[in-house]
Amino acid sequence: MARTPTQPPAGQEPRDDAPGAPSREDEILMREIDEAVRQEDTTQFLRKYGAVLGGGFALLIAAMLGYWYWDSSTETGLERQSEAIIGALDSVDAGDFAGADEKVAPLVEDGSPGARTVARFLQAASALEQGEQARAVELYAAIAADPEAPQPMRDLALIREISTNFDDREPADVIARLERLAVPGNAFFGSAGELVAIAHLEAGNRDEAGALFAEISKDEEIPETLRSRARQMAGLLGVDAIEDVEKLLEEEGVLPVGGAAPAGAAQ
Repeated sequence: MARTPTQPPAGQEPRDDAPGAPSREDEILMREIDEAVRQEDTTQFLRKYGAVLGGGFALLIAAMLGYWYWDSSTETGLERQSEAIIGALDSVDAGDFAGADEKVAPLVEDGSPGARTVARFLQAASALEQGEQARAVELYAAIAADPEAPQPMRDLALIREISTNFDDREPADVIARLERLAVPGNAFFGSAGELVAIAHLEAGNRDEAGALFAEISKDEEIPETLRSRARQMAGLLGVDAIEDVEKLLEEEGVLPVGGAAPAGAAQ
């Protein structure tokens, strides 16, 4: 997601005094972010944000059933939509992403708001699996802009839209579009906050980036993998994100629960 720092032409040393030239420290920080972010494949993303994504598409469908029941005009319509979604999921399990896309296509045109939203999510996932990044971004954007789609799904789609083509966006655009979600207490604070913090860092706003990374690291509702990464980034930016050192050492297994020194440790 994060951009790799621009390298100078061969034989030309970078000038620290050139306007807009990144400092060596910034280049090191950006490499740290790149290494962390590039390790995030789709499976890791779903695992980290499982609480938000509802454990993947299967649980997302289950969560939407109540919504479908409310806004579907007939039982027949509900059954048709459910069958189309289940059939698409079967195709995904079989690795037939084009087939999954085709099965849910009618729901995008005439399905209920809930079914249309799920169909677009499946189509976007299929597009990514087939290397069609631009189409995936377009589908996520359509969900985010759909006034009839459930708001949590619109917010999730917005995050996926921006994270999918983060490298092609200006930092100011990322910050402006996600800042309302990148606040403590929001269900998407972890994922949105990390993207906004990286955008701040790319824009040269080191203080804002450090403060946001620190906030993420302190939020116990966020997955520990993300909190740990945010804690490291805050430290690199000179922000102390550790409130309880003893508790952190216990969580990392350095100290046993209760804070007592391990047997045989130097007194």
